Parts: sequence; C-alpha cells; structure tokens
Amino acid sequence: MTLPSILRVLAILPLLPPLHKLYQLVANEDILGSIIAKLNNDKSGGVNISADGSDVVNEVNTVGVQLLLFLILGILGHFGTYRLIPGIRYYMLKRGICGKDLGKKGTDREDVDLLDLNSALLSICFMLFLGFTDDVLEWPWRYKLFLPSVASLPLLCCYEGSTSIVVPIPLRSYLMHAGELTTFGKLLCRLVVVDENADGSIINLGTFYLAYMGLLSVFCTNAINIYAGINGLEVGQSYIIGCAVLYHNFIEIQSNGESAENHVFSAMIVVSFLGVSTALLRYNWFPASVFVGDTYCYFAGMTFAVVGILGHFSKTLLLFFIPQILNFVWSVPQLFRFVPCPKHRLPKFNAKTGLMEPSRVVISTTSGGNRKQVEMANMTLINVFLQLFGPMHEQTLCIALLVFQSFCCGLGMYIRYNLAQIVFDY
Repeated sequence: MTLPSILRVLAILPLLPPLHKLYQLVANEDILGSIIAKLNNDKSGGVNISADGSDVVNEVNTVGVQLLLFLILGILGHFGTYRLIPGIRYYMLKRGICGKDLGKKGTDREDVDLLDLNSALLSICFMLFLGFTDDVLEWPWRYKLFLPSVASLPLLCCYEGSTSIVVPIPLRSYLMHAGELTTFGKLLCRLVVVDENADGSIINLGTFYLAYMGLLSVFCTNAINIYAGINGLEVGQSYIIGCAVLYHNFIEIQSNGESAENHVFSAMIVVSFLGVSTALLRYNWFPASVFVGDTYCYFAGMTFAVVGILGHFSKTLLLFFIPQILNFVWSVPQLFRFVPCPKHRLPKFNAKTGLMEPSRVVISTTSGGNRKQVEMANMTLINVFLQLFGPMHEQTLCIALLVFQSFCCGLGMYIRYNLAQIVFDY
C-alpha cells in the first residue's frame, strides 16, 4: 500500500464514529416508507379520515430522513467544492491573488428554526467575507479581535434561547445554604439572577451570556487562525473537530432528549461543513496547491461557534478545542506583546535537511547592567512539538499534530460523558 493510500485511510478514521452513530439512528427506520409517508402527508395536509369519521393526524418520524438528506447535501458539497477549486485557483492566479508557501524551499418552532438558520448563515457568510478582506488587506491583530465580534452580531441579535447556566455542584454552597442566599449569593444577585427555587443550581446571566457568546465567536475564529502555518493543519484540525461535534450531535439525537432538535440543527450545518472541508483538504494537504488563508480559518471558527451557541453545547465544544486552548495560552505573552511577536510564527524550513525546525525570535534582556540579545523559540504549540520531538518533515509534523487533536477530542468526549456527572447533576 502506498503512502497516499495510507493517508487516505487515516483521513477516514475520524469520520467512522459519527457514521456508525448515524447508522444506528437510521437502521431501524423504514427510510423509503418515511419519505413516501411524508410526501403523502404533504399532499393530504397530514390528515386522514378514520373509520368512525374522525380526523387522524399522521405523525412521521423524519429525523432519520433529515440526517440522510444532510449527508447527501454534504457529499454534494464535497464534490462541488472539489470541482470548483481548480477553476477558482486559475482565476485567482490570473489576477495575481496568490501566496508563497513559507514552509517550502523558496517560499413558531419552524419560524424559530428559520430565524436561527438565517442568523447562523449570515454570521458564517459575514465572517467568510471578513476573512477574505483580511487575506487581501492584512488587517493588524487588533482588528482581527474585533472582526469576529462584528460578524457575530446577527447571531446575538436573533438569539432567543436560554441565557441560564448550570452551576457546578461544588460551587452551589457558596450561593445558597440551608435554603437561603449566602452573602456572596446576595452580592451576585446585583448582577445576575440566582434561581432560589433550584437551590442555586441555575444562574440566569442575561446580557452577560450574550457577551460570553460574542467572546466564544472571537475565540473560535482566532484559535484556529493562530494554530496554523503548515500544509493541511488548518483544514485537518477543523475536520477532526467537526467529526467530534457530529458524533456528539448523533449521541444526543439518539438519546431523544429535550435538546435533540438543537442537535439536528447542528448536524445539518456540520455535515455540509465537513463535505466542503474534506474536498478542500485534498488540495491543501502536503504538498499544498491551495492555501486556505484567514478566509477558511474564520469560516471554520465561526461555523463551530454558531453550532455551539445555537446547539446549546458550548462547554462541550470547548472540550474539543483543547489543543487550540493550549496554543492560545502558550501564545499569550507574544499575542499581548510581552514578548516580541513577528508577523509569521510558523516553523522554519531548513533547506539543507528538508525538515521543519522551531522558528525563533530575538529578545533583548538586561543582566547586571549589561544589555544583551537572546534567541527563543516562538511560543506556539507547533514549535513545542518540534522542541520536544526534534525536527520533522512537514507532513510528519502535521500528522503528529492531527493525531494529538484526535486524542484531545476523544478525551473531551470521555470527559463529557463520563466525568461531567462529578460536577454537573445531569
């Protein structure tokens, strides 16, 4: 088996868990019969006449049908994107819009659903446009923090869901004791609403929850954008996170709980996202013929923010962003200019060895009254991998980072379904 064939097999692995869960969801349903029944309902208004002359409303379980239709749309999106990219690449090159690879040598419920869908698509498309302007105009970092906030405005303005959060069990005693609010609980009530009927287990954050959603949009878009720089990493990490989100959606749909409908909405968006992302990955994988730039990073980040917010599983979403969170925390000194931050922090390509090495930045220090310059590696998770495991080929480095991403998504899933009960009673 050749190396490309092995890589294709590895690329399919993250998609197997959600596909298996999808099979479990639809295996016991008569899909063809459901489609025919649905069409008959639409023609007859969904009402039949019973033997005694009374009206009988036909109820058809269409969740399996919906999920299969979403899968078909995702597949169509994949092949459509795969066919469109070469043509778009030709015209982009013709207009001189191209880049240099620095890692290479030389370079009602239905009404509510419709409102949610429109606000989600508007935010994603707006972020897609802003990402393209960033690629062309190269916005400074202070604007990159502001742009996702603007793009999330349609989502925040149209949000009609709950603004309450569940308080972890160990912290509830600080809010209420013996059925009465504690001093801290009374102080907190000046800003938010502590539900006394729920013994302090629920807090309504109100406007603060909207601010949290805006910050989540900013984090998701920029977290992917700063964890980048080698062929396949941006799309690869988004693909793995998308598979984890889809698997989580299918688990919740299968449980048929109160949030099942929200997860159907999330699955609809994520399936289409995975369809176009896998097509793009075929062109962005090493050696890349297409660069994704900030356009895709913002698009992917806002897509995850939208499904996390409207699907009401933002905490679970952050569990799938463990590598991005680690990368952000480690990058804080450079991002906030405590340490010099160059424009590009991607690894350095050694033309002699053909391997990627940690890129470095020069900082000035003062010791004993003497000023001297010291080199240190740029503070990114990619450089940490190179420091721990030594110089690597770019493709090997990308695979190692994606394996780590897969491990963290699996860990996040384990925490969500096995350890969360320790701090949350659900």
